[in-house]
Amino acid sequence: MVRVPEVGFQIGPMAVSAHFLFESLAYTVGFAIYRWDRRRFGDSLATENRNSVIVAAVIGAAIGSKLLAGLEEPALLLRAPWAVLLGGKTMVGGLLGGTVAVEWVKQRAGIRQRTGDLFAVPMCVAIAIGRLGCFFSGLGDHTYGTPTMLAWGMDFGDRIARHPTQLYEIVFLTVLATALSWLRQRVLPNGELFRLFLVSYLSWRLMIDFLKPEPAFAGLSAIQWACALALLFYGRDTVRMFYGRQRATVPVL
Repeated sequence: MVRVPEVGFQIGPMAVSAHFLFESLAYTVGFAIYRWDRRRFGDSLATENRNSVIVAAVIGAAIGSKLLAGLEEPALLLRAPWAVLLGGKTMVGGLLGGTVAVEWVKQRAGIRQRTGDLFAVPMCVAIAIGRLGCFFSGLGDHTYGTPTMLAWGMDFGDRIARHPTQLYEIVFLTVLATALSWLRQRVLPNGELFRLFLVSYLSWRLMIDFLKPEPAFAGLSAIQWACALALLFYGRDTVRMFYGRQRATVPVL
């Protein structure tokens, strides 16, 4: 069993947590990759519309992440709602909230084309960097896994060997980012890359969160229910996307 140190940094008189440091780094690196990809591949949106989409994504992600964090801890939410809403955040809630907000803004602005492809790879990289902050934040971050007897089980501060689910996610996101980068070089319908990212990540979270000691309702945590409902919503389009690509590769006799 490996003991995971709770990492913090001192910058002058100010103590900075690992979570804050890596989260800030995640935003910085993710935005840099987005700008680089926009220069490489171009953008179907005018700058003014793109800026509106980005603002909508940021605001929607902030709201969605807080709402789902509150649903993850309903008892605490009833006792101290401001403590949960000010402190808690969830990546799944952020992704879904940002997606809903972007679609709402696009509808009001009359934007018909899909706009998410430029965010797919940057989001993978940013989430992976942010998970390093979760990993080094110990038990307080609530992203550790359930107890395990496996050799790589890690002690996050309670002397119990647990699944390092943050590291599992970093590995998954690295593979996903590599696959999406490869697909980015191919001719894909506009919007398909982001949908692949979103469906892949939601599917991953639906599965990996079974290894987390989260409160469950009918067998699933609030995050898993959100993933399941979103996957059902995207199910028909996802099947059509893969089925259409499969048919396109079959020669007509």
